[in-house]
Amino acid sequence: MKLATLATLAVLVAGSTGAYAAAHANLTDTNGMTLYTFDKDTAGTSACYGDCAVKWPPYLADNGAAMPGLTTIERKDGAKQWAKDGKPLYFWMGDTEPGETNGDGVGGVWHVAH
Repeated sequence: MKLATLATLAVLVAGSTGAYAAAHANLTDTNGMTLYTFDKDTAGTSACYGDCAVKWPPYLADNGAAMPGLTTIERKDGAKQWAKDGKPLYFWMGDTEPGETNGDGVGGVWHVAH
């Protein structure tokens, strides 16, 4: 009886851990590069231009095929930028390999998108 209870508990823990991981997975582009959000953006509007956009290149709609759940916003120059829940998405120049998250927490205003 104890063995069956332990097996059931193991299945429940594994299932809930997988659901948690899927719900909190880092958002990446099709090449696996991590995407970020910027606290200074407002819904549907990017606040990152000039030097900011050099360090944090926007994830432009012409950079690849759309991912489920993403929309686009229009930048000041007319370019289309991918957004998640209205928040524009960016790359970090310090990430050089897929899966890196070196930009998370930079300046207290940049966060890995989920």
